[in-house]
Amino acid sequence: MTEPISPRHLLKDTDLSSGQIQHLLDVASRLKSERREGHEQRRLIGTNLALLFEKASTRTRAAFEIAIYEQGGNCTYIDPASSHVGVSESIEDTAKVLGRFYDGIAFRGFEQADVEAIASAAGVPVWNALTDQWHPTQALADLLTMSESMASPLRERSVCFLGDGHDNVANSLMVSGALLGMDVRIACPATLRPDEGVVAAAQLDAAVSGGSVLVTDDIDVAISGADFLYTDVWVSMGEARERWAERIPLLRPFRIDASMLGRTGNPGVKFLHCLPSIHDRHSQLGQELFADYGLDGAEVSDEVFRSPQSLVFDQAENRLHTIKAVVVGSLTRLEQA
Repeated sequence: MTEPISPRHLLKDTDLSSGQIQHLLDVASRLKSERREGHEQRRLIGTNLALLFEKASTRTRAAFEIAIYEQGGNCTYIDPASSHVGVSESIEDTAKVLGRFYDGIAFRGFEQADVEAIASAAGVPVWNALTDQWHPTQALADLLTMSESMASPLRERSVCFLGDGHDNVANSLMVSGALLGMDVRIACPATLRPDEGVVAAAQLDAAVSGGSVLVTDDIDVAISGADFLYTDVWVSMGEARERWAERIPLLRPFRIDASMLGRTGNPGVKFLHCLPSIHDRHSQLGQELFADYGLDGAEVSDEVFRSPQSLVFDQAENRLHTIKAVVVGSLTRLEQA
């Protein structure tokens, strides 16, 4: 059986093939050009989408809402304060109800099992807008950003994620990059390695695509010659604030500053971050970390974050275009957007 060129659901990166990822990136580039040139076609007229979010969001919520509106659809944002989900109503029952009202559901929450349950029960396409285990729409934006920033194909490029190897962004980057034949490295403390099942899946994909996957606590080996250095906040969304005291001693050596960029030996190295970032003291958390631990910026220095090497706001914008490609692909079944 021939696989669909666009997946019905997007639940985790391991569900995708290399061809499906490349198709979504091609569609996103086309939609981005249409928007920039002012002749975007409205392919979702008459569709209604639900955004079922257990976790707060800036970029993901905005990207889904604008993507849907610009394509002519409507959406409803549902947060924990405005629904019964998980409290007085099960995930399954909620999914069955929403599936009667809406043409698709984006879920942002904690457990991967929840988004899987919604996809099983709703009867409509379901998209993972972030769980503790996976962040597939972020990975698509990352891949689009990397492909736009360099002339050579992704299979000739290397990316190193530094920090918490358990991170959902690290998981998605590792698998998606491996599927496209990239050289993907994860530099993390030995106690914060990615799940071995995720590593094994990524290595299997890399063996097929011609890519490679490395997980190590040796920073200099991991970053040597890298084209992209990537990091995320040191304590994930939903984790207790007390984790900072545990994480900071472990992760300080993995902080990306100008010296870390220089240690790659690649003068063209670029910096990536999924945001939000603790890169200065211009936030409540940034002020607290400075007061309690003397950190003026945690996972990345302000100098690197604001440098010409930083692609973080390109990544943020590309959340819109790749999410638009995912939704359009799932709902319209167009081979070409």
